[in-house]
Amino acid sequence: MTAPVLTRLRDAREGVTIIEFAIVAPVLLIFIFGILDLGHGLYMQSVLQGAVQEAGRDSGLETGRVGQDAIDTDVRERVEAVMPFLDDDDLAIRRTNYETFSDVGTPEDFDDTNGSGAYDDNECFSDRNNNGVWDPDVGAEGLGGADDVVMYEVTVTYDRLLPFWRMVGLPHRGQAQATTVMRNQPFGQQATRRSVRICP
Repeated sequence: MTAPVLTRLRDAREGVTIIEFAIVAPVLLIFIFGILDLGHGLYMQSVLQGAVQEAGRDSGLETGRVGQDAIDTDVRERVEAVMPFLDDDDLAIRRTNYETFSDVGTPEDFDDTNGSGAYDDNECFSDRNNNGVWDPDVGAEGLGGADDVVMYEVTVTYDRLLPFWRMVGLPHRGQAQATTVMRNQPFGQQATRRSVRICP
């Protein structure tokens, strides 16, 4: 009696599809969620980059200098159209101005007295942005003036669209960042920047 039952079970093919689906489904769902999450992140990055490019152009105009809050609000509204539940601190906007394009990301000069290749607190330096401390970037905060080069940076932190992040160990918050560097219109004479030598 036992042998025919075992033979029937061995030859049975009913229900095989559900078992195969149970094996394949998790991999398929992770793949689909991953594509959707990646697509949403790329779309978010694209919208943010477009908003930052336009904001950079608007900021560089002499008329744009009056409405910086309006320009920032426009960037926020474009981002919120894609991510409607952003908190105020989820969007960070920063403007840094320089005298020339070659100054962007350049550290302030210092006397490397000990040959370490890095600035130490006891070394003299040229304070090019006049804030009294050595900086790894010579830029000054803000929009600057006529003919200045401005780096406009926007960082958005957002909740991921799908719970895919839990499955692969990613943080539940994603981040998109966009940067543009443009020169203000020459609506006046560019201000001369004076470097102050500081020796602690």
